[in-house]
Amino acid sequence: MPAPSVLVVGGGVMGASVAHHLAQAGCRNVVVLDRGDRPGSGSTARATGGFRAQFGTAIHVRLSLLSRSKLLRFREETGGDARYLPAGYLWLATAEADLAALRAARAVQHREGLHEAVEVSGEDIARLNPALAMEGLRGGAFCPSDGFLSPMGLLEGYVASASRLGVRFAWGEEVCALERAESGEITAAVTASGRHAAGVFVNAAGAWAGTLTDVPVIPLRRQVAATVPTEVLPATMPMTIFVDDGFHLRVRDGRVLLLRASPGAEDDPFGTTLDPAWVASVSAEAHARVPPLRHVPIDPGSCWAGLYEMSPDRHALLGRAPGFANLYLICGASGHGVMHAPALGQLLAEIILEGKARALDVRPLRPERFAEGDPNLGEML
Repeated sequence: MPAPSVLVVGGGVMGASVAHHLAQAGCRNVVVLDRGDRPGSGSTARATGGFRAQFGTAIHVRLSLLSRSKLLRFREETGGDARYLPAGYLWLATAEADLAALRAARAVQHREGLHEAVEVSGEDIARLNPALAMEGLRGGAFCPSDGFLSPMGLLEGYVASASRLGVRFAWGEEVCALERAESGEITAAVTASGRHAAGVFVNAAGAWAGTLTDVPVIPLRRQVAATVPTEVLPATMPMTIFVDDGFHLRVRDGRVLLLRASPGAEDDPFGTTLDPAWVASVSAEAHARVPPLRHVPIDPGSCWAGLYEMSPDRHALLGRAPGFANLYLICGASGHGVMHAPALGQLLAEIILEGKARALDVRPLRPERFAEGDPNLGEML
């Protein structure tokens, strides 16, 4: 049976990963349409580049372990450089409930083979990140194989590899509609330049996935405050996260990045305008929790905001869209898209070409789980 022609909507890291893996498996008739004018003009370039396997659900741990194995051979597979750096993730607990959540998650991690994830004491924390104010810290968790990667390195590697294998990327092509036949099959994607027919369609539109088809994926603004260039914290400092409010920080490109969840932009779900009050608040929190940063100013021009693609249970939707014979979903990764793109792209290529995923059991990610009343439950670290 000949491989199907595939049209992927979305040329971010998720769509590029799908395209690469399809082409690598022999499906060369693949076209990727993206609304941006170049690679990385959407959410991928706005990601901070964290990578972790310390999750509280088995499917997330499995996705991370598969992604990690692929990151370790990324140059061999694509010719690119994902810049995977295992600097670790350090989780910090300020309450017994936080410690209990970390322990519950670690039990899941150990069952899935992530044995290097361990509980850490105050003494361990001070050694792993001596810049922290230790008052109020009850303990935490650490995994040395977690760390960082380059979102753009990952994207560029997949785009280049897919292109060499015959995939065509069309930039500046925003899909405004999908045409559907009476039989229920999608027949074409419609852009300003015309109709683009294919046998199989993939919704990899990220935060915009819900504007393309009826899927439970919504955008959520995430803001990042960046300091001026500084050497007060080492580049190899682990990603450091406080469980209580999600405040976390890392060093990237000579600056310290400060992050914490915040509401979306008022009256504009796709807005990425920075909130100055949030920047001031997260900066004040950094000064309290990381004393060496008290004399390091924020660089307003280097701060930014991007969009997460949130699903109701904070897990990706992967597989054929309910009610469609030839439409597949790879969206809703809920802030974990870059780190899980290597795994999810491979898995969806397997589903499209072979009818099922081979590398992992992806039943927990099936798109129809919400209609079935079977979302993923557990600690959402």
